[in-house]
Amino acid sequence: MGMKFLSLRSFSTKITVAFLLVIFISTLSTALSYYIESNSILKKNVRESTVQIAKQTAESLSFILDGGVDTSDFISSDTNIQRAALQTNNITANEQRRNSQYINTLLNNSVYSNSFVKIVYVLKEEGTGWGSGTFAETNLHKIRLSDQEWVKEAKRKDGALVWQGLQYDLFNGGSVNTDLVLPVSRVLKDFETMRNIGLVQIHLDGRSILNTIEHLNLGKTGRFFVVDFEGKIMIHSNLDLINKKVENSDLYRHIVKNDAVEFEFAANGVPYYGVKQPLSNGWMLVGTVPVHEISGQLDRLQSWIFLSSSVFSLIAVGFGLFIARRVTKPVKQLTGSMLLVQQGDLKVRTDINSSDEIGFLSKQFNEMLHKIENLMHQVESEQSEKHHAELRAVIHRVHPHFLYNTLTTLRLLIDSNQNERASLVLSALNHLLEANMGKSGNIITVGEELDIIRKYLVILELRYEKTFHLELDIEPGTEKIPIPRMLLQPVVENAIFHGIVPKNTDGRISITIHFHNGNIEFLIKDDGLGIKNDKVKELNDPETAVEKGNIGIGLRHIFDTLRLYYAQSWEWSIASGPEKGTTVRILLKKLVKSAT
Repeated sequence: MGMKFLSLRSFSTKITVAFLLVIFISTLSTALSYYIESNSILKKNVRESTVQIAKQTAESLSFILDGGVDTSDFISSDTNIQRAALQTNNITANEQRRNSQYINTLLNNSVYSNSFVKIVYVLKEEGTGWGSGTFAETNLHKIRLSDQEWVKEAKRKDGALVWQGLQYDLFNGGSVNTDLVLPVSRVLKDFETMRNIGLVQIHLDGRSILNTIEHLNLGKTGRFFVVDFEGKIMIHSNLDLINKKVENSDLYRHIVKNDAVEFEFAANGVPYYGVKQPLSNGWMLVGTVPVHEISGQLDRLQSWIFLSSSVFSLIAVGFGLFIARRVTKPVKQLTGSMLLVQQGDLKVRTDINSSDEIGFLSKQFNEMLHKIENLMHQVESEQSEKHHAELRAVIHRVHPHFLYNTLTTLRLLIDSNQNERASLVLSALNHLLEANMGKSGNIITVGEELDIIRKYLVILELRYEKTFHLELDIEPGTEKIPIPRMLLQPVVENAIFHGIVPKNTDGRISITIHFHNGNIEFLIKDDGLGIKNDKVKELNDPETAVEKGNIGIGLRHIFDTLRLYYAQSWEWSIASGPEKGTTVRILLKKLVKSAT
């Protein structure tokens, strides 16, 4: 009995497996949700902290940069410095000494008053100048100021500030150039004439600036750096990268072309998290760190969650066996009723009156049988309606009036000894009847429907002694799509009878068939007389037109076919106007896969 109870086909085994899956899935879902939510919260907290650190660092850097700006403004506006810069060599040695002493004192005081200002220079393009600290005028003589890019930029900006990237001081008087500085420069102007009389360059303490960003803790390998508005690196612990554009295109785009404070990008296949903050001089402080460094601590939590899920799943096995014994009896009764239904007895009903899920299932089973009976009646009604539609299609397939006219045409051709044309008409009629009365059922391929249309046009051309040009634009693959017979031919017939023939000229019909967003779209266009606007509006609401009897046999056939074969998965529309031709659009959203 135990082996039978535990057999793979027993209900108890199945319900045990069901309980196992339900508890395992729910536990796993909870675990994953907890992991995802924890990961999200951790990332949020870390990111908020990172953004806050970035803001504070940006404020600190901006404070340093503003110190350089204030010092530059102060030096540039000092009239004594302007006067000394204007004086030429036609002054006495005592006057030169007094000027130098005043300027050097002023420059040194500027450095002492701001701990982040490393050195201050006032330079003239002819190679003379003054500087605080260990300024060596001999180093100034080694270069041609007018050739320096920062000098050219300062002239272009005409008094505005020019910022340069982190670099070593060119004018330091020490034997080894080890003073790391961040220069900010501008032209010195004579306020009376506003002409350029020299250059003012403030060197901010580069070591202090680097320490400000290097001491920030951004994961294990994350780092901060500063770029200008063009994405060129201006401050970085790796001095080889200074004045170079950010290499990673994704990171560059987020820095230069994206206003978001936070962003993510990939570098060498590794996802990175990034944050940025603007500085007071228009530069941008940027911090980047691999994403796994801010979420890796969740790995142990994830392992523990999966382990606990497994334990709870094992507990579910024992619980499932216990529950299975309690529900087996009513389930067997329900199964017996289902077997009777399988044998065709739809009148059977279960009488399980318990208030648990099995009782609810029993009630639903009884309601289902009731709905099945109603549905069968509905299906019978729909099948009958579908059958009538198919009968209308057969009648329309060889229209009696068309057949009469065609036979009359044959008789006249024979009476006038035009046997060759009569033979062509008879052959075309024979092929058309053969195609329409074939054994392929009510479903044919798009290619077969187009073949019928070609044969049909041959008869019409012989009948009306006109040429009806057929233009086809068929996307490869659509010609094998199965559709109901006579879905397109009535549209072509209407185009000729009501659009082209009344013009008493040759005509043109184009058929375009292509895939459209996973569906198939048919466009049939003619160059006939067109349809009046009020009639077009009426035909675009086929249900109302059918109710009022204002739709022809051909379009009625198409409407019934679409409604019965495709339920709500179709669209049609008609666009036309007087003397503008007519375009009929049919869109099938659910293709018929097999013949009925």
